[in-house]
Amino acid sequence: MNVLIIGSGGREHAMAHKFSKSKKVNKVYVAPGNPGMKDTAETISLSSNAEIIEFVKKNNIEYVFIGPEQPLADGLADVLNAEHIKVVGPSKAASRIESSKEFAKNLMKKHNIPTAEFESFCNIDEAMEYCRKQNYPLVLKADGLAAGKGVIICQNFTEAHDSLIEIMENKKFGESGNSVVIEEFMNGWEASVFAFCDGDNFVATVFSQDHKPLLNGNKGPNTGGMGAYAPVLEAEKFRRDTEEKIIAPVLQAMKDENCPYSGVLYAGLMITDEGPKVVEFNCRFGDPETEVVLPLLKTDLADICEAISDKKINEMKLEWEDKFAVTVVAASQGYPGSYEKGFQINCPRETGEDSMIYFAGVKENENNLETNGGRVLTATALAKNKTEAIEKAYELIRQIKFNGIYFRTDIAQL
Repeated sequence: MNVLIIGSGGREHAMAHKFSKSKKVNKVYVAPGNPGMKDTAETISLSSNAEIIEFVKKNNIEYVFIGPEQPLADGLADVLNAEHIKVVGPSKAASRIESSKEFAKNLMKKHNIPTAEFESFCNIDEAMEYCRKQNYPLVLKADGLAAGKGVIICQNFTEAHDSLIEIMENKKFGESGNSVVIEEFMNGWEASVFAFCDGDNFVATVFSQDHKPLLNGNKGPNTGGMGAYAPVLEAEKFRRDTEEKIIAPVLQAMKDENCPYSGVLYAGLMITDEGPKVVEFNCRFGDPETEVVLPLLKTDLADICEAISDKKINEMKLEWEDKFAVTVVAASQGYPGSYEKGFQINCPRETGEDSMIYFAGVKENENNLETNGGRVLTATALAKNKTEAIEKAYELIRQIKFNGIYFRTDIAQL
């Protein structure tokens, strides 16, 4: 079969890498992709839904796998389904579980899915008055999509006041900040899990842990993610609660709301004294969690796509490498704020066994890769234990050079 992946980042590179290892897959295309993934896929420019449909039909594409949240929120899966094209990704209505924090929180409240207490506001004065009366820390979230950066933890009212002005008046996150969700701060530790869903049933992956803050010690502003590791063995004792009290109920809730969920569901969790609670849902693979989960997956990703399409995901039993995976993101200096682009990237020609570089914000100039984004690439390593995986990941990333390179030095060590 031929597969088309929509997206351009490290997540999509990891997906293409996994599909390229399938005995069932003849050709992997990524649109638009990036020059760093040419070793595993053919990258193509498709600038409209009509071009995607035409390409799929001309190139005998069996499955379209949508990576990022924006095309899902824009309804690309609906467009492809209407053309009887097999797609892995939820409908526009189902994607609201990520594209609208208010929708997701109200859904959880209505169906008794454990999450933080919250209120939502579209009026800044009402939001200010609410924040004035709350205990701190307090969590502010832009309602819409904000590339993983729309969450602010406020330690006092002054910070909440300034953040509300930034989000709702200064439009730091554009239209996504027209309304905000204000949540209680949950104490605990974070983990996440992916669920492959077919609208009725699901099968869950190993747990992973992302490191969103920019700086060591989980300090500084939130980013799209600075690194991750899997599996998180400490989370396994919470698997039953996660599957029975969170994933299964939310899939039933989506059916009850007439928007059954099919595709990859990401559940971001806070493990509290009361058990796992939902921090957020995403309507797709997380990034950089994908770059540690997929390398550990022994089950053929093409088989998972078929099981989702045929509504037989409950018959799948996922198999995993008996290893740990660690990935460290190399970012441009200045990220998640403003940063310069166009610096030449020097990478090792060979990464060695169980080590991979997944490219994200890069471009090509005279056969050389150059920086072209905030998160430039991620260095992933697998090993029999976590300590060795950490060592291998950092050994790899320290061989990568570009002007202004920045990475955390404590991934998987907190």
